Amino acid sequence: MTGPLMLVDSAGLWFRSYYALPDSLTAPDGTPVNSVRGFCDMLAKLITDRRPSRLVACLDNDWRPQFRVDALPSYKAHRVAADDPAAEEVPDTLSPQVPVILEVLDAAGIATAEAAGYEADDVIGVLADREDRDAVEVVTGDRDLFQLVRAEPTAVRVIYIGAGLAKAQNFGPAELAAKYALSVDRAGDDYAEMAVLRGDPSDGLPGVAGIGEKTAAKLITQYGSLDALLAAAEGGDSGLTPRVRGKLAEAADYLAAAPSVVRVVRDAPVVLHRPDPIPQSTVDTDRLRALQSTWGLGASIDRLIAALTP
Repeated sequence: MTGPLMLVDSAGLWFRSYYALPDSLTAPDGTPVNSVRGFCDMLAKLITDRRPSRLVACLDNDWRPQFRVDALPSYKAHRVAADDPAAEEVPDTLSPQVPVILEVLDAAGIATAEAAGYEADDVIGVLADREDRDAVEVVTGDRDLFQLVRAEPTAVRVIYIGAGLAKAQNFGPAELAAKYALSVDRAGDDYAEMAVLRGDPSDGLPGVAGIGEKTAAKLITQYGSLDALLAAAEGGDSGLTPRVRGKLAEAADYLAAAPSVVRVVRDAPVVLHRPDPIPQSTVDTDRLRALQSTWGLGASIDRLIAALTP
């Protein structure tokens, strides 16, 4: 039996590594490499513990796609760099580490994928959606990707690392439905529509004022979908209180735009830069050792090589 296809939210991992490890971890020239080392360690542990047969590190080609901004101008607006409206505000000592991570991935023979004008979430959505052979495990600290869980035709589960890899949670439809009081048969769709109502300040999504997560989940499961809920509210359904109908009416413009922002795109033009099997026959150990020496990556590279060449 083969292992799963693992889809990794790469930026999520290197941001998490950056904040989890001290910037006193440096290269011989003094450049911080905390994110690089943490990323390598997390990747090695994921490969060793979960034994994927295939792995793709998914990348943001555009961290704030224009189509999402056009729909909802507040989308990630609070993360825009003060000196460059097209760039994300990123710590000065993280930005130089990203090219090193990409070099490590290339030397390790690990497939990367991206889509022009789209986020890594969309890349993951496309690759998960079209997989018809292996089970899929999505590794992320972003709850938005809960919308991808499914039971068939191939299982898609989310390995959620919001509290760190050591406390990873494994969500399929049943687990997601149980945690958020959603319907099992459409747990992913329910989650996305609940998220629209609830909002998410970290992404600049205001949500519907006065409707929190529990109420949002209850409304979506009660009416079966966001569209059905809104139709019921517009029609004066007696199952909705005047207060809830009023809140939904007040948020009409937001509710018209938000689903296209929250929903992962399933038809983005994804480019896979190399084949995705693990372990790879194309691991360039000499190049990894050179990167290890240049950047002072120590045992992190040892662990990654051991994971890739069992």
